[in-house]
Amino acid sequence: MISSYLSAAFIGYVLGALPFGWIVARANGVNIFEVGSKSPGATNVKRSVGKNAGNLVFLLDALKGAAAVYLPQCIWSAPHDVLRLSLVAIICAILGHSFSCFTRFKGGKGVATAAGGFFVLMPLLAAISLASWVILFYATRYVSVASIGASIVLPVIAYFTHQKPALIVMCIVSSLFIIIRHRANIVRLLNGTENRWSKK
Repeated sequence: MISSYLSAAFIGYVLGALPFGWIVARANGVNIFEVGSKSPGATNVKRSVGKNAGNLVFLLDALKGAAAVYLPQCIWSAPHDVLRLSLVAIICAILGHSFSCFTRFKGGKGVATAAGGFFVLMPLLAAISLASWVILFYATRYVSVASIGASIVLPVIAYFTHQKPALIVMCIVSSLFIIIRHRANIVRLLNGTENRWSKK
């Protein structure tokens, strides 16, 4: 069992560490770590490289999270606790995305990767969280506010819909992690200097 958890953690981390933001930006002649917020996340890629590049990075980062959850379910079965293995894999994927060994342990905030994983684990609740992201974004035009808000919504609805305790704990942990990763954004929001998407 210990070897299974270690394997799931390794698979999750390597998948999460794949630096798609850096790769896509580099393919367009941009070093994403030197422009904008210097983050390889989809938002900075979209601002610094273009809409199509940013959307592609978001999709690829989400697929990393989905694959991290799905692969343990394919590899292991009873008597293994497949849900717990998937949860280990997704948390390691989020860590890998945020601290990638391929980019000197620099990375994004883990929002898209977490979203991809949760869409596999609990698609309806993830869809509700995504809807809250959309509402908050169009109400405020701040990606950071939408991301923080959606990360808070997920554990709340997981609790009130009586999900398994392990899922609720995972939602809380990922929410706290995402909020901490947005600490610089929170400071800028309080100072009124956070970047805001202008209406087209």
